[in-house]
Amino acid sequence: MAKRDYYEILGINKNASSSEIKKAYRKLAIKYHPDKNPGNKGAEEKFKEAAEAYEVLSNNEKRQRYDQFGHAGMKGAHSFSGGGMNMEDIFEQFGDIFGGSSSPFESFFGGGRTQRRNHRGSNLRIRVKLTLEEIATGVEKKIKVQRDNTCKTCNGSGAKNGEYDTCGVCNGSGQITRVANTPLGQMRTSSTCHTCHGEGKNIKASCNTCSGTGIISAEEKLSIKIPAGVADGMQLNVSGKGNVGKRGGTSGNLIVIIQEEPHPNLIRESNNLHHDLYISFPEATLGITKEVPTLNGKVKIKIEEGIQGGKVLRLRNKGLPSIEGYSPGDLLIHINLWTPQNLNKEQKAFFTEQKESKNMQPNPGQSDKSFFERVKDMFN
Repeated sequence: MAKRDYYEILGINKNASSSEIKKAYRKLAIKYHPDKNPGNKGAEEKFKEAAEAYEVLSNNEKRQRYDQFGHAGMKGAHSFSGGGMNMEDIFEQFGDIFGGSSSPFESFFGGGRTQRRNHRGSNLRIRVKLTLEEIATGVEKKIKVQRDNTCKTCNGSGAKNGEYDTCGVCNGSGQITRVANTPLGQMRTSSTCHTCHGEGKNIKASCNTCSGTGIISAEEKLSIKIPAGVADGMQLNVSGKGNVGKRGGTSGNLIVIIQEEPHPNLIRESNNLHHDLYISFPEATLGITKEVPTLNGKVKIKIEEGIQGGKVLRLRNKGLPSIEGYSPGDLLIHINLWTPQNLNKEQKAFFTEQKESKNMQPNPGQSDKSFFERVKDMFN
């Protein structure tokens, strides 16, 4: 099934301002919020759909990319793993959209969702260095990450022998209810108990292994698949590989930041590659076959006789693949004419004799003229 247009999902036009986008998302988020629609899978999907649309359209860079390429341009661009929406991630990232509370319904639905969000683990960030060759093909990287994991002694509870006491502040409900008198009558509000953090219980004695935190920090080896065509500074999201949350809370994500290493012979420009090829005066005059580097090894190219310095030769599809699935870039060979600097007597005599020759005088054709000469010709 084809994905719906993000502007259509939020019910806005393509010229909508950032405040209009935020207002439209907030309206849909409240309408389809899981607390307001318990057990309604259709409402949950619409809630996720709206969050995905807001994630893209509220970010200027992602919005420009979406406007230009549509959904195809969003591959690898979502903050949520694989573009799929995780409910805990949505509450974590967009909770402030409701004015400081991730759920506008906490007062009416007991704040149970607050408990899970507060216990979500933090995200981790790591930089991964890639060569252009690795970027061209995609690569699986083995990395080591220091991350918080669940304590195996207490299974993450933090309690020694699994023993708890009922919270004396909220009497085990996990909620504090307050009653306020207003001109319209009494108003009851509920909030999460700050003593037990909504759990309704407190541990009797702390686990000796984790000191009651339920968490042990340890180094972990991970294998990460990085798709072809990524770029320097791009962030990939590995869901659930951040720090584990307290008391059995969900884990955060691992944010992988791509760091592109310089290539000794090639320069990247988007998906195109550039290479400076230096040739001698005799080679430019007579023509020659030269080897040039590519990401798949060296290839031979033919330099036609009489080629001019500054000429650019294009090798189609020899650049980098597109992460959006479009055609690969090209390899652009820039011809640089190397002028000899140290000539012996015989060589100087040769060029002295030849410099007045008609064939040695500059006589550029239309294709050889400079940019300013071509502009000048347009007005003559």
